[in-house]
Amino acid sequence: MILTPNASRRVFGYPAAVDLRKGYDGLFGLVEQGLRQDPMCGDLYLFVNESRKLCKILLWDGSGLCIFQKRLTLGTFAALWRDDGKVVQLTQQELALFIEGSSFFARRPAVQIANQKTVVSDRAI
Repeated sequence: MILTPNASRRVFGYPAAVDLRKGYDGLFGLVEQGLRQDPMCGDLYLFVNESRKLCKILLWDGSGLCIFQKRLTLGTFAALWRDDGKVVQLTQQELALFIEGSSFFARRPAVQIANQKTVVSDRAI
């Protein structure tokens, strides 16, 4: 399988929603122009559409370009997009969780912990 773990492969998530009607040439262009990366270096490039129901991974396997595609029937993929538009780098383990539809990556608002209440145990009574 082309997505087997390989320590030399990096994983990059495209920092914005992508029209996934794009095929090899369109995704290749996004990697070159948008990410300023070489699509033929063997790294994996993850793209997600706006509804986050579909993702594609583009990679060069040494003999040609490959596209892995998955559409979720229930739920959505986590939102990997950053507000600053910078590329998101994932580990291969994180990519595996992402492809399975894990919400582990879902952004949650920062919670301020300044007003913590003291919890009193009933043992102290």
